[in-house]
This record gives sequence, C-alpha cells and structure tokens, in this order.
Amino acid sequence: MIYALICLFVLCMVAALFINMHPVFGGKPSSDPKEYTKFDNYVNGKFVNRVATKMDMSVLDYFSMSKDSISGSKDRKPGSRVPVSKLDWNKIKSEEDSLTWFGHSAFLLSIDNKKILVDPMLGPVASPVSFVGSKRYSEDMLRVIDEMPPIDAVFITHDHYDHLDYPSIRKLKGKVSHFFVPYGVSAHLVRWGVAKENITELNWWDETEFRGLTVALTPSKHFSGRGLFNRDRSLWGGWVILGKQTRFYTSGDGGYDGHFKEIGEKYGPFDIALMEGGQYDRRWSWVHMTPEEAVQAYADVKGKNMMLIHWGAFTLAFHGWTEPIERALAEAKKANVNLLAPQIGETIALNEELLTNANSPWWR
Repeated sequence: MIYALICLFVLCMVAALFINMHPVFGGKPSSDPKEYTKFDNYVNGKFVNRVATKMDMSVLDYFSMSKDSISGSKDRKPGSRVPVSKLDWNKIKSEEDSLTWFGHSAFLLSIDNKKILVDPMLGPVASPVSFVGSKRYSEDMLRVIDEMPPIDAVFITHDHYDHLDYPSIRKLKGKVSHFFVPYGVSAHLVRWGVAKENITELNWWDETEFRGLTVALTPSKHFSGRGLFNRDRSLWGGWVILGKQTRFYTSGDGGYDGHFKEIGEKYGPFDIALMEGGQYDRRWSWVHMTPEEAVQAYADVKGKNMMLIHWGAFTLAFHGWTEPIERALAEAKKANVNLLAPQIGETIALNEELLTNANSPWWR
C-alpha cells in the first residue's frame, strides 16, 4: 500500500513537472488582479461568462461519456483520409477579398489586401502530446505555412488546443506582423517567442484599428485553460473584422445566448459570419452550439452568408463527423440561409459569388 502511494506521488510530481516545464502548455497569465479589477467579467481571479454558466458534469455524465466512447456513433471519424483541395495561392495573394478554410476553426482571410489568420491550428493533433488526443482527418497542414505570404495579423479566439496550437505558432511567428488575442492569452505567445510589443490584448467589446481595418473582440459563452491549474485565467471570445468591402465575424467557441443579438445590433449586418456548430453534446450544451442553434445565432448577428465551423478536422464529441454540416444544411434550407460549405483548402471569393454558391457535398 505504501509503495503504491509512493508511486502515485512520484507520478503526480512527474506530471506536474512536465506541465510546468514543457512549453506546449503555454505561459502563466497574469496573476496580478490589479490588471483586471476594472473588468466586470473577471471575478475572484478568473474570467467569467456574462450569464452564470454551470460547467460541471455529474458522475452519471462522466459514466455515460465513458460508455459512449466505447459504443458511440460508428462514424465519428471518416473511413479514410479527408482530401485537401489544391490551394490557389494566386487567388489568395490577390487583392480580392477571400476566405480559405483549413478545417475546424482555422481560416486565412484576405480583406483589403491584408492577410489574416484566424485560429491557425494546423498541427496534426488537438492535444498537448502526440500520443493522446484527436488526430487530424486530413494530411498534416503545417507545411502550408511555408507557402503562405507574409501574414499581417493572427487572431486567436481562446487558448484551447484545437484553436491555439504550439507547433503552428512556433512555425508562424517569424512571418506574422501582429497578434490579436483575448486578455491573458499573450502569456502563451510570449513563452513561445512572440515579442510582447507584437501582441494586442482585448476585452469583450474593446475595439481598435489595424492598418485600416476595424477589429473588435466580442463575447462568447465558453471557458479557457491549457493545464490543470489555469482554468479561466485567460479570456475567450469571437472577432469582428470590418474592411472597406467586407464585414466579417467569427463566433469563436461558445453556447447559444443573448450576446449574439447584441453583436448583431452593434456590428451587423455581416457579409459573412462563421458560426461554431460542431463538437456539441447535451452534457456540455452550455459551451458549444448545435447546428440548429448556430443557424439561429447567425440570424441574430444579422449575417448575409454563413459558414459552419468547428467541424471537418477533429473528433472532439460523440456525434458523427459529418452530422454538423448535414444538420446545418437542413436547418439553413428551412430558414432560407445561404450556408457555404467549401472543401478544406478551397478559397471562396467574398463578392457576389457568395450569393450563387453551389455547395458540393465533398464529405459524402
């Protein structure tokens, strides 16, 4: 018994040491509460949602999750590697506004001839270690970084592994001019070698100008954390990016609530709105939307064209991997919503072409 306890203690110490030493877990967001005391979304040393949100699951929930992981949906992953469309770099590098999807929530946005990456998770696994976690459905996307033009800015919605990826940032940082992040996330970037002066942190509703673009961090109902002891030490949110021709919005991760209507009132309408609607489950309905809720949230923010995000690259929930897009398409048809579903790697011009977009069900 004593030997077993000693072994357990040693394992815990090794794990704690690994988390503190390995850079993949990121840095430590400011522990000085004076910096955030003026924020109404920072309480007792942690960021909080605008609406009180119960994040804990019951013992029965954990039991049912264990059962679902063994006997859940058989099509949680594709049967073969998902193909990536040949990247049209001429189109991407042109002065035309466009959007290129890399799967999940990662996009390259070209707006007013500025090249912007949103949540550039291009690594092979959504996890701090390669031997645990969901592996990418398609080929490794990190090589795409070598082909990218200089990037004007990277926008991060929050610090979870499927949105803020250590290998991607490490490879990108030399060709990115600036990073925009929610409060607290800069600690991770600084630890990974990004100069502090190249990072702008914002709170919900904070607005700034960047090379002629108006950018703002908007609320979402979610949470944050990369380790065992930094839950909600950094903020989360969505992004508004307004150019001369295109008004762009991405929701980031989060459950459905009244903030979407507020965003629509303040910044809508949007020419294109990227709405999270994958990796949902009844056991965590407060932090991820169903496809039907995503379509409603899109209507709330006053979108003109919609793309579903947070699907197509990783299995993080127990539903089928194509279920989010199929349900979203069905709901969009009912609501008369123009829902875009490009192939991974495909570039869509953000012009009148959006109105006549014909989706090809590549996932089938």
